[in-house]
Amino acid sequence: MARSKVNFDRDWGFYQGELHIPYAVKGGMTGGITDTDSLREGEWLDIAYHDKGMSEQQLEWTAVSLPHDWCVEQEYVRDEGLGSRDGSHGYLPGGTGFYRKTFALPADADGSKWNIRFDGVSGTSTVWVNGHLIGSHQGGYIGYSYDLTDVLRYGEEGMNVILVKVDATECEGWWYEGCGIYRHVWLESTDCLHVAEYGTYITTPEVAKEQASVHLSTRIRNDYTEGKQISLHTVIYDADGIQVGEGTAEAYADWYAEVELEQSFCVEQPNLWSPESPYLYKAESVIRVAGQKLDRYETVFGIRSIRFDSKEGFFLNGEPLLIKGTCNHQDFAGVGVALPDSLIEYKLKLLQEMGSNAYRSAHHPPTPELLDICDRIGMLVMDENRKLDSSPNGLSQLSRMLYRDRNHPCVIIWSLENEEVLEGTLTGARVLKTLADWTRRIDPTRPTCAAMNHGWHENGYNDAVEITGYNYGHRQDVSIDLHDHERYPDRLMIGSECASYTATRGIYEDDPVKGYCSEYGTNIPSWGCTPQQAWSDLVQHRFLTGVFMWTGFDYRGEPTPHLWPCINSHFGLMDTCGFPKDSYYYMQSVWREEPMVHVLPHWNWPGSEGKPVEVRVFANTDTVELSLNGRSLGEQQVDTNGYLSWEVLYEPGELQAAGKRGGHVIAEKTVVTAGQPYQIALFPDRLEAQADGSDTIPVRVAVLDKQGYVVPAADHEIRFEVTGAGALLGVGNSNPSSHEPDKSVLRRAFNGWCLALIQTSAAAGAIQVRAVAPGLASAEVVLQSVSE
Repeated sequence: MARSKVNFDRDWGFYQGELHIPYAVKGGMTGGITDTDSLREGEWLDIAYHDKGMSEQQLEWTAVSLPHDWCVEQEYVRDEGLGSRDGSHGYLPGGTGFYRKTFALPADADGSKWNIRFDGVSGTSTVWVNGHLIGSHQGGYIGYSYDLTDVLRYGEEGMNVILVKVDATECEGWWYEGCGIYRHVWLESTDCLHVAEYGTYITTPEVAKEQASVHLSTRIRNDYTEGKQISLHTVIYDADGIQVGEGTAEAYADWYAEVELEQSFCVEQPNLWSPESPYLYKAESVIRVAGQKLDRYETVFGIRSIRFDSKEGFFLNGEPLLIKGTCNHQDFAGVGVALPDSLIEYKLKLLQEMGSNAYRSAHHPPTPELLDICDRIGMLVMDENRKLDSSPNGLSQLSRMLYRDRNHPCVIIWSLENEEVLEGTLTGARVLKTLADWTRRIDPTRPTCAAMNHGWHENGYNDAVEITGYNYGHRQDVSIDLHDHERYPDRLMIGSECASYTATRGIYEDDPVKGYCSEYGTNIPSWGCTPQQAWSDLVQHRFLTGVFMWTGFDYRGEPTPHLWPCINSHFGLMDTCGFPKDSYYYMQSVWREEPMVHVLPHWNWPGSEGKPVEVRVFANTDTVELSLNGRSLGEQQVDTNGYLSWEVLYEPGELQAAGKRGGHVIAEKTVVTAGQPYQIALFPDRLEAQADGSDTIPVRVAVLDKQGYVVPAADHEIRFEVTGAGALLGVGNSNPSSHEPDKSVLRRAFNGWCLALIQTSAAAGAIQVRAVAPGLASAEVVLQSVSE
């Protein structure tokens, strides 16, 4: 049977809670999950994974598809004694759950190798297949796989049953982590002689415009009981499918062992990968024995060079490049950490539209699909290991991240830890050195880094890695990184975590009772600073290499500076729904070249007539002229890395900012006093999605006045009605103190906006989406679910 990889996400049963699973004595404590030997072969399937005496109906298995996060479906609970996690984790309960799936394999599947791969399961997971305990995995942020070949049933032998226990009672991080099988699952088959898991390693040791060298190492696994003489034929294709390199290598593969083959290629006139031109190649590896093809394996890669300089920062393909990055958790409104691939791409698109060219996966390895998308759209990545841990389990998780991700051209830095308490200690230095050495052995082509918030100077901790990461190296009252450059001029440096600017979308006055922070930035943590300071420091000091702003999006948990009822962070340049805050537009003004102007605040301030309002403008033009109701309030020279400010006596009407270059208006932004709420408007991100049961379209929902202007304080409760070839996956409004459920047909608008996520079914057809609210004109949109 040829190599296959089948998505295993659909048709699972889910049970939340604990189940008693007795072990069969005759199975040596691992051979079964019923304590009676009187059942006929296969009969135990009807009672498998049930507590004794409980029926299928009593267990109430819920049909789910993956990815799945049951934590986001719970109610917020302040009392930790009731099972809630603390404020940093979002006040949502953890717990234990079980997933169950049945599947059949044809008779001719016997003789192949069969693996199941989990890309990410919360906490500690345990897997049984057909009553056999397969294994346990500790660590929710990196994938793992099991060989199921020996325990599967083929053809008439019967149905296969897989059971997964997810224990998410303990927390690995100090943020919202979710619960469940929250990434994809894959069922994979190969011949017994095949390219090993993550078995190819492609590097580009010499890169020039005229010619590039491509080196390929391939690990081949032989699970036959006899040695084989093998031939490995590799072809390199460009993005148009045209062959640009070819080679064959031969070797003897011993039985139950691996052999590694090396191949080198020369690509003429290569297309170099970069954020501006994310060009990808493909290597096709074919294994033959005595002329018979046994395996075919594809590896996508890019040709590019990277270099870090202690004075000039980062160079890509020999050209200097400022790293314009954001830090991000795997979290989004409506779904928790269980993001469909299309939502991952949506978030990355929003970051790119802001002008970002880099992504830090804080504080754990990202889902594999995120890296695939970053390769394709041209987003640089700081790929981060979860823990400062050199135990066997810690090294195993680090190794899987490195082997999994080292062919991605988007990955430019391996970050080995984040803000661990052992930073700066002797023990910490030894552990970090082990992780760094381990990383260099597996992939010496990228530098290692540690994202530190202390320990930059003590006990040689920093010496273990090539790049020193400064989390909040520039703060309101001190610039640690600038001082360190004077002390250590040869040190490679990067702003691994910057700004920590707290703001709530659409709020312009601090409200500790409701848990809101003003977008004027009047509540910045002591360790943080404004985005303006973080970016200005980089522009003035290229040796800082780049910034990774904390964060691209708000996320559940860490509600600094507030606690209950506040349940999510305020750090994002966007909120949990992806709606931009004002700081998003500041970053856009300094990160993008297209002319733009942004004005804050909104212009609805009833009862404040005649009172002064600070108006700020972000722009990348030469000058900006501000006008109120047609009267000029003056023209100012743009501060390249800052913002402009006017004190304006409030009167309702129209506030306009005109950005000029050479005296000509090239960008405008108008803010209008909105009238009474009148209607709902729906703004889908796109009108068409794949009919695969997973593809998801974000629909932005606004409350407008009769003239079509967003009412900035509207908070109407909106009901969603979805019919046809799709369903409502989740809702959100980004209110950091809202305890409304994300899995509901209802959601209140927050400051004029909320979000609905529409997911396709597996059948093609139209999806009707309708939004209604008392006292407002309803809105409808028709989306299309289409087959490939």
